Amino acid sequence: MMLSIRTQLLVLVGALLAVILGMQGVYLNLSKADLLSEQIGMRALSVAKTVAVIPELVNAFDDPDPAAIIQPIAERVRKETGAAYVVVGNREEIRYSHPVPERIGGRMVGDDNDPALIEGRSYVSLATGTLGEAMRGKTPVRNASGEIIGVVSVGFMLEKVSQDVGRYLYLGWLMIAGSVFMGLTGAVWLSAHFKRLILGLEPREIARLVNEKEAILQSIHEGIVAVNKEGHITLLNQSAKRTLGIRDDREYLGAPIDQLVPNSRLQEVLTQGEKQYDRELWVGDVPVVVNRIPIFNPQGGVDGAVSTFRSQKEIRELYTALKKVSADADLLREQAHEFSNRLYTISGLLQLNQIDEALAMIHQEGRAEQDEVRFVLQHLKNPVLGAMLLAKMNTARQKCVQFELDNNSSLEIDLNQQGQDVLMKVMSNLIDNAFDAAIERESVAARVRVFFTDLGDQVLIEVEDSGLGLQPDELAVITQQGYSTKEGNHQGIGLALIERYATMYSGNLYLEEGELGGACFVVTLEKSLICNSL
Repeated sequence: MMLSIRTQLLVLVGALLAVILGMQGVYLNLSKADLLSEQIGMRALSVAKTVAVIPELVNAFDDPDPAAIIQPIAERVRKETGAAYVVVGNREEIRYSHPVPERIGGRMVGDDNDPALIEGRSYVSLATGTLGEAMRGKTPVRNASGEIIGVVSVGFMLEKVSQDVGRYLYLGWLMIAGSVFMGLTGAVWLSAHFKRLILGLEPREIARLVNEKEAILQSIHEGIVAVNKEGHITLLNQSAKRTLGIRDDREYLGAPIDQLVPNSRLQEVLTQGEKQYDRELWVGDVPVVVNRIPIFNPQGGVDGAVSTFRSQKEIRELYTALKKVSADADLLREQAHEFSNRLYTISGLLQLNQIDEALAMIHQEGRAEQDEVRFVLQHLKNPVLGAMLLAKMNTARQKCVQFELDNNSSLEIDLNQQGQDVLMKVMSNLIDNAFDAAIERESVAARVRVFFTDLGDQVLIEVEDSGLGLQPDELAVITQQGYSTKEGNHQGIGLALIERYATMYSGNLYLEEGELGGACFVVTLEKSLICNSL
């Protein structure tokens, strides 16, 4: 069974702390024990040196009974210093003092007096005497002329030394045990605090949530961009990369958001900490609706922001398509009704035996439509644009608008897919606007005239109407996103989109006074950007 992250942290931190403090304690206490032992040895040697230079003791070596003078001096020093014994012997190692008086006059035990008696050195040794194993400080005794006449041995029993060292080390071990206990208590708190920070989740659960979050983010149709409190990008999902035209987001992660989307307005959210919902924004040539939400930390400060956006291009294209389908359905119903009336008329003429009049009526209807198709085929190489113009001719008949294609119009270039889409949207929007403007002016017959040409380096499209007209200086106003004189939703898009396309394809959008009395819009597009080859 796998242990929980809290238990793992507790065991890991506790064991690591116990091992480190234990090793450190062993090292320090061993060092301290060695130091204490060395200090006791130096203390024994210091006492021995002090005893060896006492004048009374040195002079007593010449007396008939040296022990009578030396024994009281040695015992007084032993008692004052706490030593186990202070033994003074002559060059033959015969004792003149001993804690046990009966042993005075006997030979010193340990066989470690030669360095003092022969070499004249002072030193510390470990040896076993009559009282047991001891740490002894030894030094020679010299007379007034500097000759070695004896030796002083001051000893501290090793058992007593060990007890003293153990007593000193006890406090150290007690402090180490207290430190280990405090460390384990801190480990318990740390593991509990860490568990709270990760919301009580286990690592495998966190990994699963991270994978789920990543899968959810990448599957969401809306684009998602997250930034930190400095305004640097921390996250981009697939939809956002697709909308922003990014293939590899690694070069943008950590970059300022204004570098990727200059008009993102996320800095406002970071500064003000206020949510923004359903705000319109253009990302390149794609209209989007944006939500911007700040990320707050537990203290109430802003730690970052998240922006979600959904493209309105697909929605509006779908709306346009549905609107066109609805208009086509209405047109088909009207045409069915109109053709039904004509069929009844032809049937009536045949019943009246007016065969010539019936044939003339049939030929007249077919000839007009054939002329339109023939003109489009001769002047437009692209079939999609031709079909769109034929549809606009049908729409014009439905709306009772006189639709005119200039006889000098011609578009023979081989359009690429992008150029075809751009021209279709530009021409369709201009013609639809012209229909609405012409119908709005009820005092004159509604007329719309279209001219297009690909002569020169640019494609030129000109659409004029018989409407009320516009002043050239109004162009900057009517091309603003969302501006429209029409009622209803999804208005104010066409001219803004046309101006964007004109700018993208190195062209221009102009507004002139038309010959029909209304407005005349002229659009130019760089031919090399919309053609497969020149």
